[in-house]
Amino acid sequence: MISDKAIIDPSAKIAENVSIGPFSIIGADVEIGADTRIGSHVVIHGPTRIGKRNSILQFSSIGEGPQDKKYGGEPTSLTIGDDNVFREFTSVSRGTAQGGWVTQIGNHNLFMAYVHVAHDCRVNNYTTFSNNASLAGHVYVGDYANLGGFVGVHQYCAIGAYSFCAGGSIIVKDVLPYITVSGHPAQVYGLNLEGLKRRDFGQETLLQLKRAYKVLFRQGLTLDQALATLTEMVPQCPEIATMIDFIQVSQRGFVR
Repeated sequence: MISDKAIIDPSAKIAENVSIGPFSIIGADVEIGADTRIGSHVVIHGPTRIGKRNSILQFSSIGEGPQDKKYGGEPTSLTIGDDNVFREFTSVSRGTAQGGWVTQIGNHNLFMAYVHVAHDCRVNNYTTFSNNASLAGHVYVGDYANLGGFVGVHQYCAIGAYSFCAGGSIIVKDVLPYITVSGHPAQVYGLNLEGLKRRDFGQETLLQLKRAYKVLFRQGLTLDQALATLTEMVPQCPEIATMIDFIQVSQRGFVR
């Protein structure tokens, strides 16, 4: 299952049932969990920890040093959970000393061809990155977020859970949970209704989220007024609390 043409550092820790294709390079201080499949011509540098049942296809670069001029060779790290798919030519950088030392990727994420995840990013679970989507440094991506092809996300932005960023969008502010954005720069275009339905959000919840959307974007309220109204709606729709919490910790403001 491990090609004799692969180059594996003696310090690398390879679990059971891991397959590694020819001409791949596994560097020092790399751990690879059980049942992970690594194609040909993949390069993995450490310190990197990869969980179980991941699939890393050909020509991907995982755990290379950050593309940051401040980086001085510190032993920063990358951690990857379980059941992720990294398609052809995906690149994921390790963290920086200034940004927390670690890039983190959760579980069950799909990174299509040529996706880039920069240093100090945090990607949660069940996200989808279409071809050529790119995250700058220090970006947060919530559960079930969906980034279309060629989406570019500015550093320090946050992408909320269950949101949808349409193909080609340039994201320079935070994207609220449950919202669809599109454009250059991105603007709000409503709720991510199709995505929410696929995730089994009920009709009553969708109705309440539509009302919350109108409070934020259609009634001409100040942000403080909108937040006060949303807070009153939380008992009927706990999901709205996610939007409130997201807004309250936003560093860059959010897309409108």
